[in-house]
Amino acid sequence: MRTTASVLHLDLDAFFASVEQRDKPSLRGKPVIVGGIGQRGVVATASYEARRYGVRSAMPTHEARRRCPHAAFLAGRFDAYREASRQVMDILHRLSPLVEPLSLDEAFVDLAAADPPVGFDRAALTELVGSIKEQVAAATGGLTCSIGIGSSKFMAKVATELDKPDGLFIVEPGSEVDLLRPMQVTVIPGVGPVTTEKLRRIGVVTVADLQAIEPEELIREIGRAHGTGLLELAFARDDRPVEPEREAKSISVEDTFAADLVDHDRLAEILNSHAAQVGRRLRAARLFARTVTIKVRQHDFTTHTRARTLSGATDRTETITAVARSLLGQVDTSNGIRLLGVGVAGLTDVVQDDLFGEADSPAGDDHQPTNVEPPTAGVRPRSRQGWHPGQDVHHDDHGPGWVWGTGLGRVTVRFETRHTPPGPVRTFATDDPALHPA
Repeated sequence: MRTTASVLHLDLDAFFASVEQRDKPSLRGKPVIVGGIGQRGVVATASYEARRYGVRSAMPTHEARRRCPHAAFLAGRFDAYREASRQVMDILHRLSPLVEPLSLDEAFVDLAAADPPVGFDRAALTELVGSIKEQVAAATGGLTCSIGIGSSKFMAKVATELDKPDGLFIVEPGSEVDLLRPMQVTVIPGVGPVTTEKLRRIGVVTVADLQAIEPEELIREIGRAHGTGLLELAFARDDRPVEPEREAKSISVEDTFAADLVDHDRLAEILNSHAAQVGRRLRAARLFARTVTIKVRQHDFTTHTRARTLSGATDRTETITAVARSLLGQVDTSNGIRLLGVGVAGLTDVVQDDLFGEADSPAGDDHQPTNVEPPTAGVRPRSRQGWHPGQDVHHDDHGPGWVWGTGLGRVTVRFETRHTPPGPVRTFATDDPALHPA
């Protein structure tokens, strides 16, 4: 266990929504919700203005609309999020070689490996965090972050949650157990709804309750491995290192549909697209997969997964597609499909011959590498339906802007950028030849 507060956790505040407010002046200070915009969509991020109405990440979009009907609901722009994330991660990598990204907007930093070395007294850490925040704001055009520092990854992440947004909380070594005592037991990773209910049945609601319980009673209720792990964290015992290269275990793409799909050709088209995205991510990461999987959720919410392990590892889209098609053929889709996903697992950096050279390559496949991004619930990189809210566009006569809304053969655009005041709104036909995706 560390004796110094030398693990830093950084979390960009309401990241997706903050990027949208940065780039769209008319949305600054207003509720913004980013995620799936259909009836079956899920909120990925809500701005703090939207959170005042009870909107939270992972909430169904229809519930978010009920709570905050006047919010801007945007489908998301991965390119903008990736660029802002890269700028922040570059700052952290200049501070220490040991940076462990958890997602686009979150990372651990091992300050013990910082160059030049940093002091671990409160004054030195406060000064360091002030510098990081200034650099983040300057590099990203004004984004803010919350930072927690502690003697372990667990305590640093807990600390971040104690002062949001744009905050700093330092957990002094030796104070961890007392700090945790009054907190709800859900603060501990691995305590989800099922475990929370099991713990409640034996009288465990707070971390103090967990600290006081007899280990054998806890183990009887939730199992030895899980119980032992929770007790370790309840007493702030966490010696996990900051790992700069976390091994990817799988890559997947999935979509939930606004209406149940029964058309076989449409399902095949979606499956081809998912397989192509998975293949591109594999090649961008210079990885090869041994196992191909599909995930199918039917009209009654029954979910099926199918998997096939290949004779050798591959990164070929045509191979992934052929196997995924074969697996989909094992599932009855006649009553309608709500969700379809394609994934790969068993990743390796060693290429092996595969036996699917005869598979047809789906139309539209290419071998241009793209960046690999962590999975983000509710946000889709692009829309298959044409224009979508929040999308960057350019009009030959009016210049750059973004899609305000669309429907009934029309698309409404607000013409503004992050460097302009709030701009005018104009409406065009969806097939206007002067309007282009940016």
